[in-house]
Parts: sequence; C-alpha cells; structure tokens
Amino acid sequence: MDILKKIIAAKRKEVETFKPMSNIERFEKDGFFWQIANRSLVKHLLLPGSTGIIAEFKRKSPSKGWFKTKELEVEDVVTAYNKSAAGISVLTDEEFFGGDLDDLIQTKVITDIPVLRKDFIIDKWQIAEAKAFGADVILLIAACLTKAEVKEFASYAGSIGLESILEIHNEEELEHCCDEISMVGVNNRNLKTFEVSMDTSLQLIDKIPAGKPAIAESGISDVETIKQLRDAGFKGFLIGETFMKKEQPGEAFEEFVIGLTPSRD
Repeated sequence: MDILKKIIAAKRKEVETFKPMSNIERFEKDGFFWQIANRSLVKHLLLPGSTGIIAEFKRKSPSKGWFKTKELEVEDVVTAYNKSAAGISVLTDEEFFGGDLDDLIQTKVITDIPVLRKDFIIDKWQIAEAKAFGADVILLIAACLTKAEVKEFASYAGSIGLESILEIHNEEELEHCCDEISMVGVNNRNLKTFEVSMDTSLQLIDKIPAGKPAIAESGISDVETIKQLRDAGFKGFLIGETFMKKEQPGEAFEEFVIGLTPSRD
C-alpha cells in the first residue's frame, strides 16, 4: 500500500468515528467562526509586494518523522509567520503529521492573515469542521478525490465563505479543475512515494487555467527557487519543512524573507 492510500484509509476511519459526534447543523449553530467573515488568500497572494509565501506549521511528516515535538506551541512560530507571509498553512492530521484542530484555532485567533487547513478532505463534513475551527481555506487533493467530489466540495466551501485549493501532481489531475475552485496548487512531492521534484511545477504551470492563482508546494528551500517559480507564473509558494526543521522556525522564516525580493507583479 502506498503512503497516500494508507493515510486515506486512516482518515476514513477517523471521519467515521467523529462525524456522528458533531453534525454539520451543529457546526452551523455553535461554530464561532461561522459567524465572522473569512480572510481571502487569493487577495493576499495578488497584493502588490506580497511575498506569496504560505508558511506552514507542521510537526512531522510520514517520510521524515518528527521535526518538532508536540510541546512546541503554535504561537511561537505563527506569530513570526504573520509578519510577512501571504497565508499560514496548518497541518491538522494527527496520526501522520502530528497536528490537531487546536493548532488551527490558535493560529486563527493570534494572526490576521488567511489560514489554510491542510488535511486530507474526503467528506463535506470536514469542510464544515474546518470553518468551525477557523479555517479560511481548505485543500482538496485530486489524487484522492473524484472530479465530482472536487466540484461538490469546492461548491460547498464557497457557499460557506471558504476558498479552496485544488492540489494536483500531474497533467491528468488537471482535469479535476472546475469553476468552483479558487486556486490550483502543484505539489512537487509525489504523495504515493513522497519523492520531490521541482520540475513538476515548471512543467504544469502553463496548463493551469487562467484566473486560478497557481501555488507551488513542497521542496522549496531557497530564495532563488521562488524567483524562478515566480518568473514562471506562480503567485504562491507553500513552504514548511524549510522552516520547521530549523531550531527556531520563526527566525528561519524571517531570515528567508529578508533575502526575497518584492514581487514584480
């Protein structure tokens, strides 16, 4: 079984366990963040001078293990991210990435830029949950969803004020694009093997539909790579391990931004 199939199998069991405890109607009624306006990642990516960086908070990965222990407070990292990032990505999967929904809600209340819930969405219920815990944006991974599911989930997300990123890894998955999607992310990491190649983004950028801001994900570890991707047409750059592997992730992020020239849009 490849890594993605293993993650999705576990995610289905997780949803089956927790879904009966809080239905969508309860999220709509009791979820605090259902009552306030969401922040737009699209707008932040397109702002003149935006770094375009979506800085990620994650404690571990299936392929590399733990970067930081559970004792690391999300506030220690995302406060620094909030100064210059276009958005913040928070891993909420616990079993494989060491995250949880508390990280998401804490990030939302101490920042003022858009927050992406990074997880493996397989059920509309998770989208309602994301809204209730403070997400502004959700990720929809083409590799584990049908075209119909992407359209349904993106449409529902939009109806409750959330933006959506369709994550693809190859040209075939571009067929999952639909009007309801807000942005398209190209994951340079193969989720089946977790191997990384920056060529993936460069090969797919010209095929992404106009009007859908493009985001390069994974494997970005230096400023020159961002410049290359920006010149190719990318508006966003999701970076996590580059910062989280350092002793002080917030400081690593700030040093990275210093070396990044302003957007030439």
